[in-house]
Amino acid sequence: MISHGKEIKLFAGNSNPALAQGISDSLGIPLGNAVCTQFADGECSVSVYEPVRGTDVFLLQSTCGPVNDNLMELLVMIDAMRRASAGRITAVIPYFGYARQDRKAKSRDPISAKLVANLITHAGADRVLTMDLHASQIQGFFDIPVDHMLGGKLFADHYLERFGANNEELIVASPDVGSVARARSFAMKLGTGLAIVDKRRERANQSEVMNLIGNVEGKNVIILDDMVDTAGSLCGAAKAIKEIGGANKVYACATHGVLSGPALERVEESVLEELLLLDTIPYPKDRPQVEKIRYLSVAPLFARAIERIYNDESMADLFN
Repeated sequence: MISHGKEIKLFAGNSNPALAQGISDSLGIPLGNAVCTQFADGECSVSVYEPVRGTDVFLLQSTCGPVNDNLMELLVMIDAMRRASAGRITAVIPYFGYARQDRKAKSRDPISAKLVANLITHAGADRVLTMDLHASQIQGFFDIPVDHMLGGKLFADHYLERFGANNEELIVASPDVGSVARARSFAMKLGTGLAIVDKRRERANQSEVMNLIGNVEGKNVIILDDMVDTAGSLCGAAKAIKEIGGANKVYACATHGVLSGPALERVEESVLEELLLLDTIPYPKDRPQVEKIRYLSVAPLFARAIERIYNDESMADLFN
């Protein structure tokens, strides 16, 4: 695997230890000896117990909940590696938090996604590896290289194996107008048609379904989204597709399962047959398992991406 003489090392924060271990196992490289803890007053503390001078370091950390703690862990880890003279530091962020604040929606709004990009860059990261940013233009907020992978390929492979290609009884649905491009690409991979749920959002984390564009009557529908937060929009779209559109069965898939607030209860009580998520964010701790929610692992895909970055090889086919 070593092509240029540098040693590769993986280190993980506390955000998603199961995924970090999965990436480590896929690469056949053990996780480095580092510990992220907190001082008595809550400040982040990082201790690295092995040399990293001149090595190619990959830091595995999603900035999921608790978002600020995990983000600070990542920043302190980057700083520790930079001050220890690591050769190159890649921040591997399967889920990039604050991505929904990517523009000024009203007067005096912050653009928090740009702020977080600046923090990661100035902390000392040399490049970023992430998946399904809420808005693709966030790549441009960084002044360092960003490798942006897409989860749609994993979902497409799964559903092609499950339902087959060009299945006339299957159709893909976009949960809102903003996700149409993502859903169209996904539908093309499966060889199906496309429907769109048109909605009007009354206030934050609440939405009202207004119209359904496309014929889903009697079909099995797959809703594709980039993330599920409180699940209000997703479950509302599924209800409209089922009750207004007359669909047979409704499935849903999303890259990032934030699953905050009443999300688990909403999914459990919804008309969805299944919600398929990627493990960029771990299932909420101390919450009962919802049978409708299942996961696919992104560990093998991230492992391949890390290997190619390390070997200075093309990543193009991983983005398709």
